[in-house]
Amino acid sequence: MNFDPLNPRIRFGRWIADGIRWLQEHLGWLFDALQAGLHFVYTLFTDILSAPPYWVIILVFAAIAWRASSWRLALFTAIGFYVIRSFNLWIHAMQTISLVVLAVLCALLLSIPLGIWAARSTTVSKIVKPVLDLMQTMPAMVYLIPAITIFGIGATPGAIATLIFAMPPGVRLTELAIRQVDKELVEAGHAFGDTPSRILRQIQLPVALPTIMAGVNQVIMLALSMVVLAGMAGAGGLGGDVVGSLSSLNVPLGVEAGTAVVIIAIFLDRVSASFGEPRRHRRRTGRRTAEEAKDKVTDESPGSASETTPIPTNPERSNA
Repeated sequence: MNFDPLNPRIRFGRWIADGIRWLQEHLGWLFDALQAGLHFVYTLFTDILSAPPYWVIILVFAAIAWRASSWRLALFTAIGFYVIRSFNLWIHAMQTISLVVLAVLCALLLSIPLGIWAARSTTVSKIVKPVLDLMQTMPAMVYLIPAITIFGIGATPGAIATLIFAMPPGVRLTELAIRQVDKELVEAGHAFGDTPSRILRQIQLPVALPTIMAGVNQVIMLALSMVVLAGMAGAGGLGGDVVGSLSSLNVPLGVEAGTAVVIIAIFLDRVSASFGEPRRHRRRTGRRTAEEAKDKVTDESPGSASETTPIPTNPERSNA
C-alpha cells in the first residue's frame, strides 16, 4: 500500500471491519453462546414483569420505592406506572426495564471488579483511563454498528451496545471510591493481620459504598438513554416506539413513549440514588438520639448543676 503524506488516507475503518470479520470466523461459537445466554435472561426478565397483572407490578415497584426512599416516591411510582399502563405501553415498558436491568447487571459485573483492580494497580489505571475516555466520547450510535454486525437484529446487540456505553462511570467511580478510603483504616487492617481480600470486603467496600452507588446510578441512567437508541437495532420496547414514531411522524406515539421513558428514568434514578442513603441516615439519627438522651440524663442526674445548691451571689452575706 502506497502512502502519500500530502494526500493521506488511513483506512482505519477497513481495519476494524476486517477485525470484526476475523472474530466472526474464529469466535463465532462464543458469540452464539453469548447471544443465547443474553436472550434467555432478557426473555426471563420480560416474562417475570409481564406475566402478573399490571397492578401487582405497580405495587411491587411502589414498595421498592417506599423502602428505598419515601412514601412520596412510592406515590409517584404508583401514579407514573399507572399512566404508562393508560398509554397502552405496559409490555413495551417492561421490555425496556428488562433490557436496562440486563445491561446494568452485565456492566456492573465488569466495571466494579475492573475499578477495584485499577485502584490497586497504577499500571492498570493508566491503561484503563484512555480506553474509558474513548468509550465515553464515542458517539452512542456507533456502538450499534459492530453489535448488529456480530449479533444481528434483536435485543442482544442492544444489550451489548448498552453495557459498553454505560460501563465507564462504574469503573471511574469505583476506582475513585477505593482510592479515597482513609489510608489509616487500611493500615489498621494490616496491623491486625487482615488479608487484602478481607480488608477489601470489610473496610474499603463499606466505606466506599456511597461513591460506588453514585457510579451505579450513572450506569443506570446511561443504560436507559442507550436502550432508547437500541430500538434502532430492533431491541423493541419503548425505544422501538420512539424509532417508529420518528419514521412515521406519529406525534402521539412519540410523546407517550417519551413520557414513559421519563417516568421510568425518574423511578430508577431515585431508587438507585437512595440505596446508599438510608443506612447513613440511620447512623446520623442514631447518633443524634444518643446525644440527646445523654444530655437528658446529665440534666436530670442528682449531681447535675440543675439540682445543686446555688452559689451565693453576695460574698459578705456568705462570710457572715
